[in-house]
Amino acid sequence: MTAPLVGITGRRSSGRLAAGRDPRFVDVQFDSYFSDFARWIAAAGGIPVHLPFEASPGEVVRRLQAVVITGGQDVHPRRWHGDDHVDPSLATDPRLSFSAYDDERDGYEIELVHAALDAGVRLLGVCRGHQILNVALGGTLVPDLPSSHVRHDSPLSAPHGGTPDHEVDFGPGTLARRLYGAHAIRNSWHHQAIDTCGVGLVVTGRSRDGVIEAVEIPGQPVLGVQWHPEWQAGGDPAFAWLTSAHDDQERSTDEI
Repeated sequence: MTAPLVGITGRRSSGRLAAGRDPRFVDVQFDSYFSDFARWIAAAGGIPVHLPFEASPGEVVRRLQAVVITGGQDVHPRRWHGDDHVDPSLATDPRLSFSAYDDERDGYEIELVHAALDAGVRLLGVCRGHQILNVALGGTLVPDLPSSHVRHDSPLSAPHGGTPDHEVDFGPGTLARRLYGAHAIRNSWHHQAIDTCGVGLVVTGRSRDGVIEAVEIPGQPVLGVQWHPEWQAGGDPAFAWLTSAHDDQERSTDEI
């Protein structure tokens, strides 16, 4: 069987970020991708394919079997009817700041979501990508989660050891339940979350304080997760789902 091609989105930065090491890069731009996605996709039998903004969504989904919308900076509030009076520090050049809003990335990934849905390829949204999936379908976001007994925004570095930050409960008869069981410990590294779901999306996983952790579109191969599967210790079932020809969301889950 031919290995499936899995597209992975990334971010674009200015060479000025590397100019301190080598000033010759000051006038160029570069794209970057979290390598753990490629590592786990390859381990699951897929071929990872990095997607620059120039890769036409309508064209690439004809060649891919799956797409991952990855994490990163916040989605600009104007994309989801949020407060346009944004923190000035987030309205700077996204090529020079890892936190600044990136309108080009927002637009590209929203278009890619629609193209993937139209083509019926498997679609996984991760953290920001989970939120982009929702925004693309008309949903809204919680701009900043209130404090609760569940820790969502890790004060430490990226949860590379599969930091067991909190438990997530998954609804019966769902793809998430089939992949993770009724409950699973997942890492957490976010300060925003889905508020109202976009058209067609249903909530299939929540943390114990009610925050939406997983969404799906019934009958379509679509999954959004608020955590980082690429940083779960030992991997995450989502990668096997992305690459397995037999793990199809349309398959009945009545036995769960």
